[in-house]
Amino acid sequence: MLVDCGMFQGPKTLKALNYEPFPFDPAKIDAVVLTHAHIDHSGLLPKLVRGGFRGPIFATAATRDLCAVMLADAAELQAMDVDNLNRRNERRGLPLVTPIYGPADVAPTMRLFQTVKMRQTVVAAPGVEAGFWPAGHLLGAASVELSLKSGGSPVRVLFSGDVGALGQYLLPTPDGPSGAQHVVLESTYGDRERPVLEPGRRRDILTEELRRARAAGGPLLLPVFAIGRSQELLLDLLTIMDAHPDLAGEIFLDSPLAIEATDVFLKRGWNSDSQSNPYLPLQHAERIHELLRPNESDTLDRLRGWHVILAGSGMCDGGRVRRHLKRLLWRKETTVLMTGYQAVGTLGRVLVEGQNLVRIQGQDVRVRANIRSIDTYSGHADATGLVQWLLDRTPTGAIFLNHGEPDGLAGLARRLEAASIPPDRIITPILDQTYDLGAREIQAEAASRPRLPPGAAGRQDWHNRRAGFLGLLNEVLQEISDDEVRARLLSELTRQVKAARRQGAVEGAEATTDTSV
Repeated sequence: MLVDCGMFQGPKTLKALNYEPFPFDPAKIDAVVLTHAHIDHSGLLPKLVRGGFRGPIFATAATRDLCAVMLADAAELQAMDVDNLNRRNERRGLPLVTPIYGPADVAPTMRLFQTVKMRQTVVAAPGVEAGFWPAGHLLGAASVELSLKSGGSPVRVLFSGDVGALGQYLLPTPDGPSGAQHVVLESTYGDRERPVLEPGRRRDILTEELRRARAAGGPLLLPVFAIGRSQELLLDLLTIMDAHPDLAGEIFLDSPLAIEATDVFLKRGWNSDSQSNPYLPLQHAERIHELLRPNESDTLDRLRGWHVILAGSGMCDGGRVRRHLKRLLWRKETTVLMTGYQAVGTLGRVLVEGQNLVRIQGQDVRVRANIRSIDTYSGHADATGLVQWLLDRTPTGAIFLNHGEPDGLAGLARRLEAASIPPDRIITPILDQTYDLGAREIQAEAASRPRLPPGAAGRQDWHNRRAGFLGLLNEVLQEISDDEVRARLLSELTRQVKAARRQGAVEGAEATTDTSV
């Protein structure tokens, strides 16, 4: 069985794993249990089906409906991005690439979905029962407990999925069963704490960002995650503009995925805690303009002055936001506001870290815009929330930490130890590591060669560093006023690059010889 089947996100080295074969035979997987619809949890399901998987995919109804629009969008974006990349590769004489999957793979995937209700247990495969509990992270998001029968007493393994933040009001409070032997726990924010904010205080923070952006004289660009974050921000933007007429302006939702997903939120957004659907104000909001077609997006090029644009993706690594960044980043009156987690190696992270020259779709763009970031809209629990969620579950066996960069994993491990959990029960697996689970004992099998070096997900790869170096080189060459000095610098760099090429050829030959022996 698989619990989730998502895309790798982050640096290009990490995302390249999406194109590699699965480390297992998809045709031998009996079933998938899906915690929620976000692309880093569901994004490789069509690839799994293309590879021969034919079993059921168990998920909540909201997760299924969101996957229907998200996977279709992912397939179209891949086709578009690969087409653009191949045009550049042809000009450069580089090999062509193919998409991970295409639109034709989405419909067969969706036909495999079987919906389950929260707090319901289903037989997911022979000897395996799966129970779903509200995770509070996204509409339809669940934590999943698997009860595995193998000879004696069943082994219960609880997968947290993504645990929702404390204090949020749009989604149910995170919950889960107690007494599982083993827990697989996410650690996105395992190394940091955030204040628990009431909805009004969160809107106050966003109001100040709007005021600052309005004073700068240009538009506010919000790179957003289309599912969940977009809908929350739209609700707060409407409330703020109604309360503060001086900040009122037109809002452009430039994300077909977010537009379609909003329909799912209107249909499936009933919150059992509040006994209401908090997304209903989005149904007939005259201030919001939905841009479905690319030519509608292009019309924003002519706009000046105060307006707000929401465009995907939230980490600036795909979707229409890159088009807006290319035309707005060099304008000092523009404000770009990040409202979510920015993974290492993504364009969003590079901007937040202050790089003043970035490369977008093969073009260098100077960063003169005001880059801002707030951490009040995260859908993830912070370190305190994760520790409390785990302690409330009272596991008796191992705790596997996953879904985090190295700092998040290490930070959460330290906090769990401080909460009196023995260090030998806290395990941080490497990619592709295998474990045999008993009721209390676990046994790590001999690790195969990992597809990714340890820690690679938490640092910039050579693609990021190349872009940064080329930007620095261009700056230095422009600052130097003497052509002879420029020529000497380029000659020295050329000499070092050629020496590195010769050294690489020698090392490659030695590696080939060692392998053949």
